[in-house]
Amino acid sequence: MTLALSSRAFDHNGSVPRRFTCEGEDVSPDLAWSNLPPGTRSLALIVDDPDAPDPAAPKLTWVHWVLYNIPPSATALSSAVTAGNLPSGTREGLNDWKRTGYGGPCPPVGRHRYFHKLYALDTTLPDLGKPSKAQLEKAMAGHVLAKAELIATYQKSK
Repeated sequence: MTLALSSRAFDHNGSVPRRFTCEGEDVSPDLAWSNLPPGTRSLALIVDDPDAPDPAAPKLTWVHWVLYNIPPSATALSSAVTAGNLPSGTREGLNDWKRTGYGGPCPPVGRHRYFHKLYALDTTLPDLGKPSKAQLEKAMAGHVLAKAELIATYQKSK
């Protein structure tokens, strides 16, 4: 079995509902996973947008959410999850707004893709403080047992 990641809020390659964007409540969607490989000691989650600022001419990948040390006993994150109700032991990194927590889609132009990437790791990472995506990826290097990806899209209505 392969590590799987899903959401009740949207299908793979489906559209992110407005509630989870800057035009709505800007809260995180629910995410659920299954089929962790043997030896999984922790999970990490990165949500990013490789189409910023314009899908026709992308210049950077915008990071929306960074979590690590999610315990393997956890099987999901509820929608609108906050620091206070993350699974015990979960640590937060910095998104590209230079804050922890989820920041929803808010593309300036065009329809962007949002990659929800879940990593099963063979270790529990040390306290990295509030790492950036790059710092977390460096710490995860050599420890990834499996990766699952859930992609969704969004285009502002205004």
